[in-house]
Amino acid sequence: CIYGGLYVGDDNKKIPNKDGIRLDVMAALKKLKVPVLRWPGGCFADTYHWKDGVGPKDKRPSMLNVWWGNVKEDNSFGTNEFLNMCEVLGAEPYLSGNVGSGTPQELADWIKYTTHPAASSPMPEMRATNGRQNPWNVKFWGLGNEAWGCGGNMTAEHYANVYRQYATFMTDWNNSDKIYRIASGASDDDYHWTEVLMKQLPPKMFDALGLHHYAVIDWNKKGSSDAFSEAEYFTTMQRAMQMEELVTKHSAIMDKYDPKKTKALAVDEWGGWYEVVKGTNEAFLFQQNTMRDAMIAGTTLNTFNNHCDRVKMANLAQIINVLQAVILTDEEKMILTPTYHVMEMYNVHQNALMLPLTVTSNDYVLGDKKLTAVSASASKDKNGAIHISLVNIDASKEQKITISLGEISNRKISGRILSS
Repeated sequence: CIYGGLYVGDDNKKIPNKDGIRLDVMAALKKLKVPVLRWPGGCFADTYHWKDGVGPKDKRPSMLNVWWGNVKEDNSFGTNEFLNMCEVLGAEPYLSGNVGSGTPQELADWIKYTTHPAASSPMPEMRATNGRQNPWNVKFWGLGNEAWGCGGNMTAEHYANVYRQYATFMTDWNNSDKIYRIASGASDDDYHWTEVLMKQLPPKMFDALGLHHYAVIDWNKKGSSDAFSEAEYFTTMQRAMQMEELVTKHSAIMDKYDPKKTKALAVDEWGGWYEVVKGTNEAFLFQQNTMRDAMIAGTTLNTFNNHCDRVKMANLAQIINVLQAVILTDEEKMILTPTYHVMEMYNVHQNALMLPLTVTSNDYVLGDKKLTAVSASASKDKNGAIHISLVNIDASKEQKITISLGEISNRKISGRILSS
């Protein structure tokens, strides 16, 4: 995702870049109005030691990235590069701390390095030595990734204790904002995990719980990303639309302990997952992107919109060249995927007021199985414009849509359609 996709190196003369960051990719991401970027994200986060990725690049130590096929990680893209890139994009950074193999001190030092005022401690002094005098504004911090799996294979009870230890030493910085602590949340329908964390984490020590869910046909037989039957398409959409059930049930557990909804559900990994494209490194998780992925994106974003009282953050996995990416690159070439175009169409809902709606829909029927054919969400922006997003998941039938706006009057109606 990073190397070749976002970052091509400071000395690359073939691909236009600024400080190693691809200009074509940055221009495309700016159009998406990306609100937040999570890094180093995924299983790699719990093996990453941030101090290896700061300072002069020729002095940064290399390591083997065991989660990406034991490839060499030279740490040329690190904290400064990521946070500077987020500033250029206008995106909030979300740093995923190493809880699996790190220490509370390491995470506390990272917070000081990135957010504390100059000369307030050795970490900001290190930052200044590395060329950045003023702190960045880093609000979002994750405490580990998938602690139930690659982040340490912990039980919920054990992780709750580890979380409390790490969170104790996460000190707010010297400005008006506060650190937003995100606990490593459940996988899919592990409701026990959410129950334990909501019960055992002191409210003052966390702000959100994560949730990971992928639209995968079968973990042992994921299927091709671009050659699939209607039955495989149907199953993928079943998995994608399961997000509604997962968000509803995890939210219900959170409601028991947090009825005022002061804590958020952060779905910080979601998307389609298929077999890697033949001939590519299996560990790189490169897959093609089709209209099936556009359907996943649209239905999932509708779910998030309709549950925005609890879902305050969501992070597609991943942004470039990995899983359900919005951009694919090959050396100097770059394309925008169907998922990109869905994201661009849906950014009208950002910073808008969610409008509750009722959907009555035909079913998409395949054999003895059926799904609701139409997914929808709506919002009103600060200028009073109403945006309604609709997805027809039926592989063969058009859907006739009737929209009742009640007392809302409209003088002008326009629309955009994404189709193959």
